[in-house]
Amino acid sequence: MRKSFTLLCVIFLFFFSSTSFSQIEIDSAEIISDVPELTEFHEIIYPMWHDAYPTKDFSALQRFVPQIKEHVKAINNAKLPGILRDKENAWNSQLNALNMAAQNYYDAVERDDNDALLMAAERLHYVFERMMRIIRPQLKEIDDFHQTLYIVYHKLYPDGRYSEITGLANILIDKADTITKIPQDSLKKRLGKKISKYNIAAKELYDATIALKDALDGDYPEKKKEAVEAMHTAYQNLDAVFN
Repeated sequence: MRKSFTLLCVIFLFFFSSTSFSQIEIDSAEIISDVPELTEFHEIIYPMWHDAYPTKDFSALQRFVPQIKEHVKAINNAKLPGILRDKENAWNSQLNALNMAAQNYYDAVERDDNDALLMAAERLHYVFERMMRIIRPQLKEIDDFHQTLYIVYHKLYPDGRYSEITGLANILIDKADTITKIPQDSLKKRLGKKISKYNIAAKELYDATIALKDALDGDYPEKKKEAVEAMHTAYQNLDAVFN
């Protein structure tokens, strides 16, 4: 069965009583932060950058051209999973950069310009790394939160299915709480001086999940809408700390 087959992640949401529930069916590929076509490009990027480039093996660099063309074509035709829709502008920007870097690589090979080929290989590697950063989850704990947020914001909220969002409120709170408790030492290694911004943003996200639960317990649809939007914005602010 092919890798991208539809695996249904069924989430049971209990509300009003311990026996009432609804089911949300989500294609697992929709909530996984991955673009297989880009990940597979690493099969060429690795030997190009770690073997051929440092040893100035120009023959090897030239031989990569057909494979690079094949992978770049696949990446151009790839679709971002739903969970990465907020990254679409950044992805498209780097996709343009990838095509330019690849063309420079081909041109350098065509001209037999070794200096230009080395520069093109360096640029191609750089753009690949930038694209991987776009799709790669910043932290496992943040990715866990985002998977639930995606269901809330893009599946339930547009249809005003607040009773079902209520069933996920405690899950969001627990996941947001976990984000605030990531060891500071590991965060400092990743973020350096940005750790203070992270701590503030993480606390704001946690507070936003609490505020959402309070709003959902009330009878005012407008306040529920505002609370969902506030939580989504708080997540985006936390994610931006890593930029």
